[in-house]
Amino acid sequence: MTSRAHIAMFSVAAHGHVNPSLEVIRELVARGHRVTYAIPPHFAEKVAETGAEPKLWNSTLPGPDADPEAWGTTLLDNVEPFLNDAIQALPQLIEAYEGDEPDLVLHDITSYPARVLAHRWGVPAISLSPNLVAWEGYEKEVAEPMWEEPKKTERGKAYYARFQGWLEENGITMHPDDFAGRPARSLVLIPKALQPNADRVDEQTYTFVGACQGDRSAEGDWQRPAGAEKVVLVSLGSSFTKQPAFYRECVKAFGELPGWHLVLQVGRHVDPAELGDVPANVEVRSWVPQLAILKQADLFVTHAGAGGSQEGLATATPMIAVPQAVDQFGNADMLQGLGVARHLPTEEATAEALRTAALALVDDPEVARRLKEIQAQMAQEGGTRRAADLIEAELAAARG
Repeated sequence: MTSRAHIAMFSVAAHGHVNPSLEVIRELVARGHRVTYAIPPHFAEKVAETGAEPKLWNSTLPGPDADPEAWGTTLLDNVEPFLNDAIQALPQLIEAYEGDEPDLVLHDITSYPARVLAHRWGVPAISLSPNLVAWEGYEKEVAEPMWEEPKKTERGKAYYARFQGWLEENGITMHPDDFAGRPARSLVLIPKALQPNADRVDEQTYTFVGACQGDRSAEGDWQRPAGAEKVVLVSLGSSFTKQPAFYRECVKAFGELPGWHLVLQVGRHVDPAELGDVPANVEVRSWVPQLAILKQADLFVTHAGAGGSQEGLATATPMIAVPQAVDQFGNADMLQGLGVARHLPTEEATAEALRTAALALVDDPEVARRLKEIQAQMAQEGGTRRAADLIEAELAAARG
């Protein structure tokens, strides 16, 4: 084993960015390393449960339970808060680690201060990516067209000038795009099956370790009701859950299907009363132990976030993907391309469309065969243990 080291992890307070890293952190602690985890207070308890020491800092980003509208609608609305937060977080983090500098930095893709700190401290930094990564040609094919208009605006120019200035102040000469999107080393916490253009990803930089799922029994269990021939779980994750009209369509689609049982997670922003009369075979919850249900479900209606997508694949559950934001549209297309899901845009996700897709998916032996194949491939990717092995290898190389 690599001798005991101090490893520092950095993330923002968002479920989809913290949760994927937790099992890797737990494994590093179990191997005897001292792990600190820089995180806003909302996640302190969750982080402490892994055995890591929370290093708390205050964030200016909308909280994990904020209304999705708090993030705005344009590309600049989405990216500016991360830069603003990074600039105000850096002095807090410098102070928190004064005299306690780590041997290695781990960071979520949204944690800009982590790369700055690793540079200041002269230690290696490894990105833990909870979603897809850039492939050779990504800039030309995706980033440049997406940024073409915003970069011409005064606001866009000001954003880049501010980002470049902040990096230069901290001795970093990289362009902001490369700094944010091109890590020196990255462990990708999604299955390779979910990565677009996987054959064009630089495997010297990026290693796909797949889903790092641990024991979820603390989240609670779920029992399949007697007489339920088919179980469908509907969940739009933790952020984009304010969709009462969509939930009503789900109730209509599955509530009248003989032998079907619907588990409907509506999140914190919807009152179950908004759903109207709910049949007896529909279970409405604000939160569910998702993995426990997926292990028993026949169908998963998901927003196709990276976490939900890979849990659907890991449990070999056919999916209807109803994406809401960011990378979910690409994930939905990937799942459909793999032959294990149907991509239904929210505005087309009527009761009739949901029911038609559901019945086609759950009775298709080819869908079941593809899911079993992908499940087997994922099991080979190594998950948590392989991630920890690779982190220890980077430590050993840095110390060598």
